[in-house]
Amino acid sequence: MKKIILTLTAVAVLFGGAFAKPAKNKKVKIGIAKIVQHVALDDVERGVMDAIKDAGIDAEYDLQNANGDVGTAAQITAQYKAEKVNVAVGIATPIAVSLAATLKNTPVVFGTVTDPVGAGLVSTTAHGERNVTGMSDAIPTEQHIKLFKEVAGIKTLGYIYTSNEDNSSSALALVKKGCQEAGIKLVTQSITKSDEVKAACEAIVSRCDGLYLTTDNTVFSAIASVVSVFGKAKKPVFSGDVTAAKEGGIFMASGFNYYKAGRATGEMVVQILNGAKPASLPVRFMTNPADTDFLVNLDAAKACGINIDPKLIESANYVYKDGALETK
Repeated sequence: MKKIILTLTAVAVLFGGAFAKPAKNKKVKIGIAKIVQHVALDDVERGVMDAIKDAGIDAEYDLQNANGDVGTAAQITAQYKAEKVNVAVGIATPIAVSLAATLKNTPVVFGTVTDPVGAGLVSTTAHGERNVTGMSDAIPTEQHIKLFKEVAGIKTLGYIYTSNEDNSSSALALVKKGCQEAGIKLVTQSITKSDEVKAACEAIVSRCDGLYLTTDNTVFSAIASVVSVFGKAKKPVFSGDVTAAKEGGIFMASGFNYYKAGRATGEMVVQILNGAKPASLPVRFMTNPADTDFLVNLDAAKACGINIDPKLIESANYVYKDGALETK
């Protein structure tokens, strides 16, 4: 009987001990890596840390930025493995995929991944996969395109995407579907890195009536170039990320609040630190209306010669007017 007990104990350690929660009151080490730096992903990072802090967890952080480079993402992953972080958080698809591929005995929580199943992070959003779970930033692309057509009267939609990122490939399929449903033509331009964004905008601006942006991190890391090129052409930009639109220049934006998305991701980290297994946690989606922001830019609308229905303006919680952002 004693041998059987010892054997069962060993099995428990082998399969359950890998993700055992840290001892109470012991400082934990958490790695948070993002694929590139821009305001939205910075908000996610901040939200993660605030949620962990508010849970009363004493944490030390290793914050990393891959600067859009998959090679750097691999180096960050190796560093987290060597440091034996308690949890690794990957903000955006490429960095999350790198962490999940290498850290087999460390909980990996992804944040703002549009299609976690398509990226191979999980096989279903109903639950996590082995040591991996997280939060998806899927947005209602078809609804955005329909609204863009109704308000701006566009007949041809421009779309710039990162061809070597899984997140963007999944988003492209939704954009194509949205254009088909709305009965408008789609013109696309692919990029592979942020310093190609301006040239891509210049190549596409004359061939479309307006530009739609999903949550493509590479494009948003060069959002100033997008605003500059389309602003000069007096053509509207609709963004699925409200964060970037707060600085002005973007005609309309609708999407979830990235800080709240970070908090949702951080809450999953807290659950894991308190003993939950990643495989038991379903993928989270930001579907609560309270988590969604809507912005209209009256300056950009005027420059593009577009009249916005007062009722639509009233429904927005952010209005950009006369060079300033008003919050309702």
